[in-house]
Amino acid sequence: MPLRTPPLSAWTSAFIAALVGFGGTVALIVRAMQGLGADAGQVGSAVTALCLGISLCGALLSWRMRMPVVLAWSTPGAALLVASAGAVAWPVAIGAFLAAAVMMCVLAAVPVLGRAAQRIPASVASAMLAGVLLPFCLQLFRTLEADALLVCVLLAVFVIARQRLPLYALLLVLGAGVAVLLLRGDLAASGQGALLGGLEPVAPVFDWRAVMSVGVPLFLVTLVSQNLPGLVVLRSAGYEPAPRPLLLGTGLTTLLLAPFGAHGVNLAAITAAICTGSDAHPSAAGRWVVGIIYAAFYLVLALFSAPLVLFFLAMPASAIAALTGIALIAPLSGAVEQMLVEKSERDAAILTFAATASGVSLLGVGSAFWGLLAGFAALAAKWAFARRT
Repeated sequence: MPLRTPPLSAWTSAFIAALVGFGGTVALIVRAMQGLGADAGQVGSAVTALCLGISLCGALLSWRMRMPVVLAWSTPGAALLVASAGAVAWPVAIGAFLAAAVMMCVLAAVPVLGRAAQRIPASVASAMLAGVLLPFCLQLFRTLEADALLVCVLLAVFVIARQRLPLYALLLVLGAGVAVLLLRGDLAASGQGALLGGLEPVAPVFDWRAVMSVGVPLFLVTLVSQNLPGLVVLRSAGYEPAPRPLLLGTGLTTLLLAPFGAHGVNLAAITAAICTGSDAHPSAAGRWVVGIIYAAFYLVLALFSAPLVLFFLAMPASAIAALTGIALIAPLSGAVEQMLVEKSERDAAILTFAATASGVSLLGVGSAFWGLLAGFAALAAKWAFARRT
């Protein structure tokens, strides 16, 4: 049977999804890798590796499973990495990325672990995510002291766009921010850089404290905030995705690309909704080609990632902080809402949220781990007393 030419809607949907996914949060990725001590070449390598993983793994899964499998990088995971800035060196961070990828692969390979993962209390996992995201949103308003004009413009664009064009809000914010910086001449000269993206491998250093404070939380936020919602999006579109190949495929992709700086390749949620509905392709059986087209756009982004990364590296630190804070407002809102849904688990959620947001570090282990520990301990105590009564 000859392959039919995809409709125009398939191309436009895939293009919008790729543009929103990349442009909306690439500033956060750049900031995360910089904070971990990566130089300009290593930051470019990380973005290139992530785009390659999204492209190649997404295309393969879409083709094999005959459904639009849309992948993305772990935005909550990147926020977690920014929170770990200064505490973990780049080679140690690479080791933590590898550890998180191994956890995802093991979870996919062992069915009983997969079933157990679906029972992880969403309240505690979301509370940890909210605690990670809160400092960035607070930093957005602290940036008013350094650049009130830029922050006010970005906030105004964001608020208006969220009411009228919510899908494009972050792109409009990014465009407004770039316009302000260009008009004021605030973009530093980035020098002559490579046109094409490249990969720079780094030998990993494994440190148990980094695995506990970065690797374990990175695995959990990627699973709960990206992969599980991504499965829900596919099911909502009428597909019956088998979780194992999806989780194993993204886990192995991250494992292979982690030495080049890829912290997490996973299922997309919001951008996936753009590519999985009838608006993208009228035929559910033929809609898998939208995933292939989306992957092709990310391959282009991987090829030309170097100048894109240099552009963001040329931005002032205050601009990156403002863009990052605004990009995380919606995820923070969703995490706070989710952590308070189950009334009987609110105490545990608040303890997790407060401990994580505090930024406390004990025994060299970061606050995300201690937040999870506090939340799970509170739930264990609740269940223990409930059994006695």
